[in-house]
Amino acid sequence: MRLARWVDPGDGIAREGILVGDRAVALPLGIGVAQLLEAGLDRALEIGAEVEAGMPDDAPRVADVRLLAPLRPATIRDFVTFEEHVEGMTAAHGGVPAEWYELPTFYFTNPHSVLATGDVVIPPAATQRLDFELEIAAVIGGVPGRDGTHLAPEEAAPHVFGYTIMNDWSARDVQNREMAVRLGPCKGKDFATTLGPVIVTADEVADLVDADGFLQLELEMLVNGVSVGTDLLGNMGWTFPELVAYASRDTRVVPGDVLGSGTAGRGCLAELWGRSGGFTPPPLGAGDEVVLRAERLGEVRNVIGEPRPTPHIPPARPRSRARTRAELAARP
Repeated sequence: MRLARWVDPGDGIAREGILVGDRAVALPLGIGVAQLLEAGLDRALEIGAEVEAGMPDDAPRVADVRLLAPLRPATIRDFVTFEEHVEGMTAAHGGVPAEWYELPTFYFTNPHSVLATGDVVIPPAATQRLDFELEIAAVIGGVPGRDGTHLAPEEAAPHVFGYTIMNDWSARDVQNREMAVRLGPCKGKDFATTLGPVIVTADEVADLVDADGFLQLELEMLVNGVSVGTDLLGNMGWTFPELVAYASRDTRVVPGDVLGSGTAGRGCLAELWGRSGGFTPPPLGAGDEVVLRAERLGEVRNVIGEPRPTPHIPPARPRSRARTRAELAARP
């Protein structure tokens, strides 16, 4: 089943439902993607089958609607699981750190900056090194009678409701400045994340999960129509259930959480820059189009727009080390 959200240009109303062939079929009133995720995969598939059986003849064609991001995420965790990607990104700094091999690592990014396929990406005015990242994200669903807390990998697997393509847009120069003070990528990442075009339920790709639990989807990324890299999703260092288990450790995952795989091997420009020692291919600029494709999941397509003016924030000012107002007042 393919879950989607869209706007019909005919009436401008946002709807949520499933895609059946080339048609977009709305869910019954009061039921949306969030409710299906909460209900869990088995019940969602039952509801989807009922909706498909009652599909109206006038359901709009997918080509005639504007797709939205397929969900409003509760949170977005972004992992880094492809060894090849880490090699390229750290080529100038001694290679893959030993800590990478111990456990999967992630950071939280901004669920309020999610874009859909077809949306224009507005980059930070501060960046001269705009980049994309091809990832696949697992979308968490409910499991009746089970809480998503402190899970083992085998317990985590049923919480993977489905998958979507994720583009973790990155301002590399902004990111590098922030990471120099050990606070993660932050503003270098949170301006835009593309999710879409749909959520494909886990059963649709179950036949491509190998004996070790890795999902073997073929991936490709294109800039202005030129392929700049391909990879297999199964080259992740950990499986998605293992990522879910780690995310749930000492806390919990909930329906609507999104867990990105991290960038595929050769899945961004910065990795290629790290390997070549130069900016080839060049950073993205206004008018460039990035297309990310994943077997069975579809593709997301975005064009880069012009940055918006940014209000000035001054640098840090020298301050005293006084401990009280009286001490401060006594100073010359």
